[in-house]
Amino acid sequence: MIQQLKKVVMCAALVFAPSALVSAENIYTIDTQGAHAFVQFRVKHLGYSWLYGHFDRFDGEFVYDAKDDSKNKVSVTVDVTSLDSNHGERDKHLKGKKYLNAGKYAKATFESTKYETLSEKKAKLTGNLTLLGVTKEIVLDVDLIGGGDDPWGGYRQGFEGKATISAADFGIAASVGEVELIWSVEGILKD
Repeated sequence: MIQQLKKVVMCAALVFAPSALVSAENIYTIDTQGAHAFVQFRVKHLGYSWLYGHFDRFDGEFVYDAKDDSKNKVSVTVDVTSLDSNHGERDKHLKGKKYLNAGKYAKATFESTKYETLSEKKAKLTGNLTLLGVTKEIVLDVDLIGGGDDPWGGYRQGFEGKATISAADFGIAASVGEVELIWSVEGILKD
């Protein structure tokens, strides 16, 4: 009887172990509630200076495993209507049809397809950016900022990613040229 019980326990362990491993992934929620994450951009204004902006509303999550790049992935959704460039009239202009057409395309998304560690603190993140209904592959240069326990009993991991995109590639009607994206994210490990 004890031998049969041991076999049942071993079989149950084999059946349930893979799902336990899957649910034990290092899944982090991007900390937008505590405002420890930013989706920013900058673009040259007339070629004379930089114009900076950010999006107030976005969310997402990521999986990070320092030992296995194949597990690492990121998913982010940005509310384009929350654009803020520190100038209300310009914000209306940028949300208009000539630029982001936020009335028709209120969301932008990024879904990663590959994470490649280059060194202890550097990586490349490849994925699909969808903006104005157009999806293009982009590559972000990633800096691993750090990770560890927080004062509230959780665990956090932080990264910054930068990429340069061509506005025309996404169908932006105005002549904007290149746009630099800066994504600074701090994630909280899910229980």
